[in-house]
Amino acid sequence: MTPEVMKMLAVGMAAGLGMLGPALAIGLIGYAALTGIARNPEASGPILTNMILVTAFAEAIGIYVLIISIILAMVV
Repeated sequence: MTPEVMKMLAVGMAAGLGMLGPALAIGLIGYAALTGIARNPEASGPILTNMILVTAFAEAIGIYVLIISIILAMVV
């Protein structure tokens, strides 16, 4: 394998494995929020607010992974 192929393989692995964490986190956040709303419908406002905030934090990790993968593809 050439160095270019190894570099692209590393970029793909970094992006794929790096996005696994945020994807699982967002799924668990949605599950927990819907479970909480189903148990206590009156608290849906604060639950949804917190869910959106924590989902944004999880998405930020995914964006960081994307940026690092792009940097790896261009620089290394």
